[in-house]
Amino acid sequence: MRAVVVEQWGGPENLVERELERPEPGLNEVLVRVHAAGVNPVDWKTRAGGALIEWGTVPAVGWDVSGTVEAVGPGVGIFRPGDEVFGMPLFPRQASAYAEYVVAPARHLAPKPAGLTHVEAAALPLAALTAWQALVDTADVRAGERVLVHAAAGGVGHFAVQIAKARGAYVIGTASAGKHGLVRQLGADEVIDYRAVRFEDAVSDVDVVLDGLGGETAERSLKVLRPGGLLITLPGPDDVPAAQDGLRATWVLVEPDHLGLREIAALVEQGALKPVVETVLPLEEAAKAHEIGERGRTTGKIVLTIA
Repeated sequence: MRAVVVEQWGGPENLVERELERPEPGLNEVLVRVHAAGVNPVDWKTRAGGALIEWGTVPAVGWDVSGTVEAVGPGVGIFRPGDEVFGMPLFPRQASAYAEYVVAPARHLAPKPAGLTHVEAAALPLAALTAWQALVDTADVRAGERVLVHAAAGGVGHFAVQIAKARGAYVIGTASAGKHGLVRQLGADEVIDYRAVRFEDAVSDVDVVLDGLGGETAERSLKVLRPGGLLITLPGPDDVPAAQDGLRATWVLVEPDHLGLREIAALVEQGALKPVVETVLPLEEAAKAHEIGERGRTTGKIVLTIA
């Protein structure tokens, strides 16, 4: 099978296409013929050698997949060959999603949302699950609460806006001025141009902040929380500021989640959640996809197609 692998840690040029042996599903696993693979920041951070490194290996990258079940291993009862599925198998262990075939535990996948293309479905898993697990499982966002989403037009951010709105929250997003229209279309009640104003001067009494940036943004975000409010930061545990005065701060790392994927699919099918895909490239242009992503200006998601 065709696959894109990392020859050595470093820049996008280290992503190369190779012919690999097709994997076979084991107990409780399925073999998925991949039609599309989503691209996420953790992909290029891993390729560069700065995240999720498994000792003694130089891993292939990629986790988001949408495709068709090709074969099922012993013990699998929820899928059959021919089923269309999507998911984020094995994260943070290697999944090697930039390939024609992927083996995954059956319950790391879910039925592909009806009405979505494989490209759209491949944009969902890691980013949408991150937003779901942060806002629903961790924060338990409820109707009437005020939620601030940083980088609201980005991969996780654009899903977070829609999920918070579907929960009945009052949603505030930060984004550059050119992306305000999109963020409002996604459901945001307010949008702050972070380049024109310091967000802590423009918003207050927030119940939940979802911060995908870390660093100074995480520290400043504590200032907008109401007493008892919660800051969830995503880059890593080192970006969690020391909370005080009754405030709370935590870090969330996404994990495979069959039930979460089903909830996300239900929102899609209800018309409450829609992936925004800015760039679609063929598998052989994975390096270009990483170059685009690393510029930090992507709206929504980047997806690779796999013929």
